Amino acid sequence: MDLSPVRELSGIVCRAIVAGACLLGLSSGAEAAESIRVLLSAEVPRLDFRAESPLWVTDAKGRGQALRAPVQVTAVGGGFLLNGARMQTEQVTLQGGEQGLTLTFPRLARKPNGAPVSSGDSGTEISVSGLVQLIRRGNGFLVINRVDVEEYVKGVVPSEVSSTWHPEMLKAQAVAARTYALYQQMLSATREYDVVATVQDQVYRGKQGVDAGILRAVEETRGLVVTYEDAPIYAAFSSTAAGLTEDAMNVWSKDYPYLKGVECPFDLMSPYYQWKSSFKIDTLEQNLRQQGFPVGTIATITPMSFSRGGASREAACAPLWWRIGSSRRRVAESGRLHHHS
Repeated sequence: MDLSPVRELSGIVCRAIVAGACLLGLSSGAEAAESIRVLLSAEVPRLDFRAESPLWVTDAKGRGQALRAPVQVTAVGGGFLLNGARMQTEQVTLQGGEQGLTLTFPRLARKPNGAPVSSGDSGTEISVSGLVQLIRRGNGFLVINRVDVEEYVKGVVPSEVSSTWHPEMLKAQAVAARTYALYQQMLSATREYDVVATVQDQVYRGKQGVDAGILRAVEETRGLVVTYEDAPIYAAFSSTAAGLTEDAMNVWSKDYPYLKGVECPFDLMSPYYQWKSSFKIDTLEQNLRQQGFPVGTIATITPMSFSRGGASREAACAPLWWRIGSSRRRVAESGRLHHHS
């Protein structure tokens, strides 16, 4: 197996891992984390399950029963209704057979950031391996897929990149996805889940889009993660760097030694290489006031300092600080997109 495109990270930073000049390591670190908890959706009042075999349903105390599919779960009172039968518990776990489960979300099901669970609006479906935990929250429940790490990676790669891309690129994306997930898992001890199935972390659509090329890429990199000082790195990646990746300090105000700005000449044809955003002055004024800034009527907007995206001669990559100093005219801003998920 040729892992040179993965070892030499500086050659793939734009699409796979936004890494800097420091030498990172590869290690087989996924074995210790056999499964990962993926938040599929929140605030769900009702959910339908299908499976080829009966579902095994367990409550918070470990009491189980078999239910023939399909099963409809509804939030009610301090518990759930399962096909109309009440189960007084704060948590329900459902598990299918080897073929897994298919979940159908109602129109109002929303992700943590307020969007539908995946592409589409009403009746959105997702087929997953592993088991599904439902945890009561407010008037609904959280939907969490507890799944093997490698199965999770299979669901992330085709959701983030095209399966028609070069096999080595798919391998690099698999390593990035696995590394990112295990990094987040280290930080999630106080949460019910490790990662979110959206761009908030990584897009995960279960079994959708998983083909032979994806399976091969994940299998040939099984267990491999990128490490720094013997721990998984924060393997952030983006679709477009516009010629230069950004320093982590300028994006998250955190100094990751391996996330420094470097040249990235591979995305010139991206539709996001240059971008433009327009907005109304009064909308900007209102948003700033809501954030606690004492803004009156805006007269001017002037860039005051710029980030440096690596060693390129093109030093001014993106504005870091603006001076907002008036008309109510429409204002337009254009520049490089230095971080796009």
